[in-house]
Amino acid sequence: MFIVGIDVGGTFTDLTAVDERTGRVVVTKVPSRPRNEAAAVLAGLQALGIASREVRRLVHGTTVGTNAILERRGARVAVLTTAGFRDLIEIGRTKRNIPALFVPTFVRPRPVVERRHRFEVTERLDAAGAVLVPLDVPSVERALDQALAAGAGALAVCLLHAYLNPAHERAIADAAKGRCPGLPVSCSADVVPEYREFERFSTTVLNAYLQPLMDDYLTGLEERLRATGYAHGVLTVGSSGGMMTTETARRLPIKTIFSGPGGGVSQACFVGAVTGVRDFITYDMGGTSTDVCLVRALAPVTTSDSMLGAFPVKVPQLDMHTVGAGGGSIAWLDVDGSLQVGPRSAGAAPGPAAYGLGGTEATVSDANVVLGRIGTARRLGGAIALDPARARAALTDLAARLGGALSVEALAEGIVRIAVARMTSAIREISIQRGYDPRDFTLIAFGGAGPMHALALADEIGLPRVLVPRHPGNFSALGLLASDIKHDDVRTRVGPLRERLALLPGLFAEMAGAARRQLELEGFAADRQRLLGALDLRYRGQAFELRLEVGDARAPALETVEAEFHRQHLAAYGHANPDAAIELVNARLTARGVVDKPAAERYRSGTTALDAALVERRPVWFGGAWHDCPVWERDRLPERAALRGPAIVEEFGATTVLLPGWHGAVDAHGNLRCAREGAR
Repeated sequence: MFIVGIDVGGTFTDLTAVDERTGRVVVTKVPSRPRNEAAAVLAGLQALGIASREVRRLVHGTTVGTNAILERRGARVAVLTTAGFRDLIEIGRTKRNIPALFVPTFVRPRPVVERRHRFEVTERLDAAGAVLVPLDVPSVERALDQALAAGAGALAVCLLHAYLNPAHERAIADAAKGRCPGLPVSCSADVVPEYREFERFSTTVLNAYLQPLMDDYLTGLEERLRATGYAHGVLTVGSSGGMMTTETARRLPIKTIFSGPGGGVSQACFVGAVTGVRDFITYDMGGTSTDVCLVRALAPVTTSDSMLGAFPVKVPQLDMHTVGAGGGSIAWLDVDGSLQVGPRSAGAAPGPAAYGLGGTEATVSDANVVLGRIGTARRLGGAIALDPARARAALTDLAARLGGALSVEALAEGIVRIAVARMTSAIREISIQRGYDPRDFTLIAFGGAGPMHALALADEIGLPRVLVPRHPGNFSALGLLASDIKHDDVRTRVGPLRERLALLPGLFAEMAGAARRQLELEGFAADRQRLLGALDLRYRGQAFELRLEVGDARAPALETVEAEFHRQHLAAYGHANPDAAIELVNARLTARGVVDKPAAERYRSGTTALDAALVERRPVWFGGAWHDCPVWERDRLPERAALRGPAIVEEFGATTVLLPGWHGAVDAHGNLRCAREGAR
């Protein structure tokens, strides 16, 4: 039997299957199909050549929710909220976010729910969750009448302070389900059970906005899979990097919006544990965008605050930074004639000019074709034949519009350098700007375009080591198979830490009990359950928190927590105040159901001589000149092979560029470990 991971990207859908009996890995790619992800999933399974009845577990990362919000094609949502607060999701925090801060023509994006579809109910809780005004049932009935008359396809119930006392929200939800049993209802206390009303309301509204769409998508996908012989459920990777059951994904689709990139981080942690690389930065460059994430001691940095487009999303997620720089990113001229790269992408259709599918604008991939870094002898992803003449024509046209000051090769190298600079800024944001020295980390590069630019990126920011894992082009899909089932819970109890410390054992016990019951329902025995507690803390007077892990969800010693908070604050912000009072904001619990994972394969090569892996020698452009470079077939490299740049390493789904001044070696598990000459 096989377990299959599917990563649906903006340009390609990557699939990885692992034979549970032999450990054999099968990978493939198919072009993504925007707005028809299920079709790409089924096409990919067919391309794998594995019968659906032979698949025991199928895990996928999806962009259905992300795209629906960005393209504003979710359901019509009606909001029921506390009287006087119908405009909260539009008022927000009355501030602009960068870069809109500096745009004089800025117009605030409209919420996904029009004002006429927001309805008030009479009720009020105080800041401690006590009832000030009881819930008025007639006002609820009137609001439901208006919502249903407006044609609502989903309902968001967002009441003030409901995170402390969800009784009123639950009563409204029960009334709505009694009136219209098939209507999806999202209660803010279930979606975001913590304080900060604007972020809680915004996230709940987006969850309701996605519920009908995600339900239709998962239902359709499961039906089509069953028709092919697949007899099990479909698991979805959530934004926090853990898997979700179909039931959870239907109920909380907002937790899938950063689904795809999480698989790569999970697999990087798996590879890091095997190779002894505990501190690293993941670098996932695909056709449309690049995602980076910092990992310390094999634990990815996480957050609960992010933005999707113009909307706050407050759900647990990997703290990833995304930039619009991928292989399909288009090179263009700004109004002042300067060369820019991205964020606009050629995507899967029409794709870069070299694809020969109708694209005419120069992209990062076209630049790499012109530089000789992408070979044209093999089909990209096994499917797309590259046309170097079309790539060169696209860059020639762009060079002409620049006034002919640059040769085509110099322009191509400039495009790559600009793309690398944009990605470097993303790594600076998650490392230097947060108190981490990138020189202490290894760069783990994957994605279809990641290994091609990884060493240039490392040179730019000073990273001393780069690891390119096996199957980098399908790495995120493989990582989906290394993800555990994961549930997150939170309780807000704002107040002085010393006063609130006595509450923590009860809060953690309450969350742990609920988590264990849920994991048992999902088939995980006690020995397959893992719980991890954390605290959100701040100095009194601050409006932001730092998260401290506290181990196995039991109340930690006060002195230990205070000392660690001061240390982390100093590392993050450059200062600490040991004399200041510390406030508790949230207690958090992460629960995992541990799944069986594919065993780490040792690399076995069919060759013993390096020359057997030589495909060709071809001219490749580096540093303003052509170099005669060897091109190696990665799957034929002998065990412990040592390479010296400049060189190209090709494989299915990815190409690694070994720059002049760098060397690489194949380790025991087939990873390509790269370092600068002279570096340890």
